[in-house]
Amino acid sequence: MSFLLLWDIDGTLLSSGGASLRALRHALLQVFDITGFPEGVEYAGCTDRWIVRQIFVRCNLPENEENFRKYMEAYIDALPAEMAKPGARVLPGVRSLLAEAPARGSIAQGLLTGNSRRAAEIKLGRHGLWHHFAFGAFGDDCERRDELGHHGLRRARELHGIEFPPERVWVIGDTPHDVRCAQAMGANSLAVATGGHTASELAAHGPTAVLPDLMDSEAFWSIIGG
Repeated sequence: MSFLLLWDIDGTLLSSGGASLRALRHALLQVFDITGFPEGVEYAGCTDRWIVRQIFVRCNLPENEENFRKYMEAYIDALPAEMAKPGARVLPGVRSLLAEAPARGSIAQGLLTGNSRRAAEIKLGRHGLWHHFAFGAFGDDCERRDELGHHGLRRARELHGIEFPPERVWVIGDTPHDVRCAQAMGANSLAVATGGHTASELAAHGPTAVLPDLMDSEAFWSIIGG
């Protein structure tokens, strides 16, 4: 394996069509009997636990492990039904790229996502993408997005039995958080403008490369080098 690709999920591989927000709202009502939803919560590029902490702060809920556990369980329970609603979709070009990677022979690929492992499996499994990823770094591993990369590298090493030097690691995502996560681990970053940020906004954060989307596979593999 020559190159390691670490993929973000939401806004990069797929759009959940608001499923995550609806499931979080449902869990807030079910667990804490709170209707509505607090404003000012940052979602894009954040870990599930960080998002939940923001919700607790704004709702004046105790930030203890019991509350985290109950809320996340209710969120996970609600997520499959929300993902089944219209609006959730795989983003253009993604299926082709994921299918092409193994055929190239030199590519290993995993996940680097703020989703908990179970949420990632639900979202990707719904669209038949989960099987592409034998390992990943998830929001369960740590609360800070910048610290996820080291978990991804460790699991890649454990699975493949080799070290992946930073210059051959690519973090692929749609937010400035993904770019900073790559920078924190010394890796390359490919920012794609398929989420809530434009290409120029992403470029301002210093990624290795920027693409408007993932539809041009030749452009993608030319950047990666695999």
